[in-house]
Amino acid sequence: MTAPPPPHAAPPAPADVPADAAARRAVAPVICYPTQALAQPPLDLYAQARALARPISHCHVPARDGAAFRVPAGGFFRITCTGGPQVGDLNLFNATNPHERFYSGKTRALHGTHLNVGDRMWSGFPFLRPMATLVADTLGWYGVDDFGGRVHDVIGSRCDPYTHWQLSGGDQYHHCCHSNLTRALAAEGVQDAEALVHDVLNVFMCTGFTADTGQYFMKASPVRPGDYLEFFAEIDLLGVLSACPGGDCGAEHSSDAASCHPLLVDVFATPPQALAGWTPPEPNGYDRSHGA
Repeated sequence: MTAPPPPHAAPPAPADVPADAAARRAVAPVICYPTQALAQPPLDLYAQARALARPISHCHVPARDGAAFRVPAGGFFRITCTGGPQVGDLNLFNATNPHERFYSGKTRALHGTHLNVGDRMWSGFPFLRPMATLVADTLGWYGVDDFGGRVHDVIGSRCDPYTHWQLSGGDQYHHCCHSNLTRALAAEGVQDAEALVHDVLNVFMCTGFTADTGQYFMKASPVRPGDYLEFFAEIDLLGVLSACPGGDCGAEHSSDAASCHPLLVDVFATPPQALAGWTPPEPNGYDRSHGA
């Protein structure tokens, strides 16, 4: 019988670098999910519909808090920075079935780490269909900065009180985006709201990954008062938005020290004749047999 190693045994030596290491690193990447076969959003049709759309509701999202809004299929919603620079965390749900919700991971796989005009917010399995399409972005000029930062990411999960508790040594903080979204969703009568809150679109947030350590970073958002994102609602939507307690996320989040500001959501309805021939996308057509 082999004796167990002593409790403080040295870790095994790292494997030797293979002779062909450089060649292995030089292998060209391939895109995991080529999207040429995806149906492209009819942006011209959406633009014509937007010209005829009329406002039906406004939702003010207080600083360091969350709020909910509803958008009819074929309508639009606009998220606007109204005061100083402020980022927001967005969740989307099917308005009639909150178990169909935004899937940031698959959206990231299909469109990349940050959303641009024409990209879509996809729902999770087994539905996997477009929920909303980004149709306007006043920060489209930002592009990629010298640090690799871009705006509107689907990387970060959302600031939450559980991670804050771990990193702060036990502080109880109740206005992280996770908690803000939970309260806003519960106020809409959704049962078990916290279990349905999910990874977000980080609206206006400027983020990327460090080149040396690969760590997720944030930097001060370039958003200015009056800047906005606007989306076309592919299905009836229930949205919840948190005005992040990190403000512009230039220094920290989950904090009462950061300067924070409210956000505004405007909802627009489109007359049916403006979308003649358009219908909401059906849930995914996979038969769900999984080979059984």
